[in-house]
Amino acid sequence: MNAPRVNGVVPALTAPRRARRPSVAEAVLGSGLRVIAVRKAGIPMAEVRLRLPALSSRATHPARVNLMADAMLTGAGARNRTDLAAAIQALGADLSVGVDADRLLLSANVLATNLPRLLAVLADVLGGATYPTSEVATERERLVERLTIARSRPTVVAAEELALRMWGGHPYAVDLPRVEAVAAVSAAQVRALHAALVRPHEAVLVIVGDVQPRRVLDQAARELAAWTGTRDPVRVPALPQPGGGPLRVIDRPDSVQSSLRLGRPALRRQDERYPALQLANLIFGGYFSSRWTENIREDKGYTYGPHSRIDHHVLGSVLQLDVEVATEVTAPSWLETAYELGRLATLPVTQQELDSVRQYAVGTLSLSIATQAGLASTLSSLAGAGLDLDWVLTHPARLAAVTVEDVREVAAQFFAPGGFTAVVVGDAAAITTPLARLTSLDT
Repeated sequence: MNAPRVNGVVPALTAPRRARRPSVAEAVLGSGLRVIAVRKAGIPMAEVRLRLPALSSRATHPARVNLMADAMLTGAGARNRTDLAAAIQALGADLSVGVDADRLLLSANVLATNLPRLLAVLADVLGGATYPTSEVATERERLVERLTIARSRPTVVAAEELALRMWGGHPYAVDLPRVEAVAAVSAAQVRALHAALVRPHEAVLVIVGDVQPRRVLDQAARELAAWTGTRDPVRVPALPQPGGGPLRVIDRPDSVQSSLRLGRPALRRQDERYPALQLANLIFGGYFSSRWTENIREDKGYTYGPHSRIDHHVLGSVLQLDVEVATEVTAPSWLETAYELGRLATLPVTQQELDSVRQYAVGTLSLSIATQAGLASTLSSLAGAGLDLDWVLTHPARLAAVTVEDVREVAAQFFAPGGFTAVVVGDAAAITTPLARLTSLDT
């Protein structure tokens, strides 16, 4: 029997379908806490995200808030660390605390039927975390150890140096607290920070799962009623606008590889040009089939994988490029990176490239909200930017409307090589001379 003939023609992709709007309920409680509840059935669970503003310009803040996050679950009310962990586990739940420059985030998942009981435990932590002196000391030692290990990694050094060079004295310049600052934090200072920072006013609670949204609003109002208070106004300087400059070389003697980082301010998600910038970034280096990857990984083998992305913060967004390369190809990698940036900034992309990344962007957005956890995290992040579920549901249409000309316009503004602030961490003795032949350096 003859094998069927294959003509090799790939059928055109159909237009993306707009996601169905789930059942949503939202309210601002008397305490100032904003609660967003979304029904997403499928499994009998609920995902919880509590986002609290944490941005501060105080020099002592990064060390104290990181230690506070690590020690928050070491005791609450009459419960010690073990009792609190047992109470959470008994609910079929998990609870963790994370922090960055913008926000403190409490994340949890729980059996949907136990959501009210989890909210009660959460209320105990928010209003009555005890921070026992011995537990704070333990967490302080662990944090110091993690920071010491982290700063032995060139990738961490490169990220810190780029942030410092871009943002100077702004809080965004501090990616990780200094070890000596953490070592100086006392349990009393952590308790004081909790009292000042962990307040419901301007906080956002997102709950997604197999729940009835309006009932969840009532449960949150009841279980969190005792959590009250407002934060003192926080004055933070405006975000600087870095404008390129020479490539800064950070010496790491005898390093076998170099860590290259480039960054520049980008458009926020509210900007009408953002969809075009998002697609331009994908074409450049935002996914595996990007131009940058094709050039320095697939064609030349300089790296396992470069990556570009747009990071969003409360005060602004950043376009950032990251790549690790062998020491001997640091200068060629810089050259090819600048070439690909310049090519995107000066020449139009093809319609096929645009269609491919558009489909990728729509697909990854759909995947990001396909699970309860993904939708909860997405909505929490958007809430920090003043956006909501409608932005998610309408974004595919905005992506569909982007043209080749739209991409050309934003690429000309945001991908010109001279507009990036750049650092490289590597063996200066080996990389400085080759790089100096290609660009100006700050050594």
